[in-house]
Amino acid sequence: MDRNQSRRQVAAMKQSLFDQGFLDEQFIQLEELQDDANPNFVEEIVTLHYRDSSRLISSIEQALKERNPLDFNKLDTLMHQFKGSSSSIGAKKVKAECNLFREYCRTGNAEGCMRSFQQLKREYAALRKKLEAYFQLARQAGPQETACRSK
Repeated sequence: MDRNQSRRQVAAMKQSLFDQGFLDEQFIQLEELQDDANPNFVEEIVTLHYRDSSRLISSIEQALKERNPLDFNKLDTLMHQFKGSSSSIGAKKVKAECNLFREYCRTGNAEGCMRSFQQLKREYAALRKKLEAYFQLARQAGPQETACRSK
């Protein structure tokens, strides 16, 4: 496969992540910070996000197990941190689920928190898998000339 065809595949894969609602414009802003001096900047940021956010997920899981009663303020604070980290990489679906979880915290809805957290973990894992495939394809295609999203 030639380099141009590989780059077209990378662009199509990235576009599908936007079309499916996995990513928002923050991801493009990260790509605009990438340059020849740091050609893997976005991948490194995403890798750091997943490493650090896995600790937050564990903390949220632990707080959800402490059920008598749930500490909604603690859960909301942890989810606020997770949402900020997810927003920084443009994780649109994850961020939306964080907002729903936080709303359940504000209304004291333990069952809603549990359901939302399970959905959040599914979205988080799905995005991780898709981004890993995207970065693998991007590495194979070589350096990118532009960081613009096709319209």
